[in-house]
Amino acid sequence: MTRITRAHVLVALVAAALCVPAAGISSGNGLPTTIGKGEGQLNLVAWEGYTQPQWVKPFQNATGCQVHAKYAGSSDEMVTLMRQGGGSQYDMVSASGDASLRLIYGKDVQPVNPALIPDFKNFIPALQSPPHNTIGGQHYGISLQWGPNTLIYNTTKVKPAPTSWSALYSAKYKGKVTVPDNPIQIADAALYLSKTNSSLAIKDPYELNQKQFDAAVSLLKGQKPLIKKYWALASDEIDLFKNGDAVIGASWPYQTNTLVAAKVPVKDLIPKEGATGWADTWMLSAHAKHPNCAYQWLKWVSTPKVQAQQAIYFGETPANTKACAVMDKLSKGSAAQYHCGASAAYFDSIKFWKTPVADCGNGQKNCMDYTKWQQAWTQLKG
Repeated sequence: MTRITRAHVLVALVAAALCVPAAGISSGNGLPTTIGKGEGQLNLVAWEGYTQPQWVKPFQNATGCQVHAKYAGSSDEMVTLMRQGGGSQYDMVSASGDASLRLIYGKDVQPVNPALIPDFKNFIPALQSPPHNTIGGQHYGISLQWGPNTLIYNTTKVKPAPTSWSALYSAKYKGKVTVPDNPIQIADAALYLSKTNSSLAIKDPYELNQKQFDAAVSLLKGQKPLIKKYWALASDEIDLFKNGDAVIGASWPYQTNTLVAAKVPVKDLIPKEGATGWADTWMLSAHAKHPNCAYQWLKWVSTPKVQAQQAIYFGETPANTKACAVMDKLSKGSAAQYHCGASAAYFDSIKFWKTPVADCGNGQKNCMDYTKWQQAWTQLKG
């Protein structure tokens, strides 16, 4: 933590010096102390399923801020979109941990003032100042939701029911497997190998030396002939399962919820090796044109009701502990189903996405950084 914090403090100081107040009256540290009148518009880059009408329409009616959302299929795409047009095309992004630090280091996002978000105090401790969005005590966004990446399968086509990620590498399902089109998928392979090949001594699936990295990439190369399609948007995977083109894959609970609602026979699970996962943050562009609407949005999506609505719709866990009771009112048993109010041990059991860097924290810089991950993924897909 000392190594990370020292580097992050320098970035935070530079970013703060260049930052202009987002909204309202500026405080001594350059952050707003009030939220001004909305600008009438809000442009978002979001994961599919994060801007549904059931909570967007009431927000628009209450604030006058009309929401325009662009869905992104990967963290790489989110970073690219946030840098388009000099960074002023979009006001906010729902960044996961493998994108948030890149956006901070790239000065693409600005610090925010959590004191303007009344429900911030109700967030679980792990998401009040997490390392993926808080640097040197400076908050670069407000945490939103979190959850695991799951193994999804068609219950009529995949028997017996899988218990391990090994099913995604089995020739038994050749041509019927689908996984995300995302370099961070290398971490899923590394997590599997960390439990099945002790000689590799993988401790962190995002901190891989050359030997560990090569082993993960090799596993994915062996998987490639089994793949029907690498999916970009969640809706792509949904269509694959609806059409019967895929019967097993790596997924999010959102896809499972959508498919079950459409009466497609699917289930999902966290395999015995564990899972990677996401902890998402709404971040404010350093060049946002509608900062007051952005702060209004941060307030809105942090409230218990909206947190509960999104958690149930997407199949994830809210940051706001007050959302648990609301979840059960909206859908009985959903709080327990999505681990609302879960123990710190469960939260810590998920290997949340983060950006791979060369410094492994072992006194050496012998880990493969994210550029290497991107290059390997591009070559893998061909």
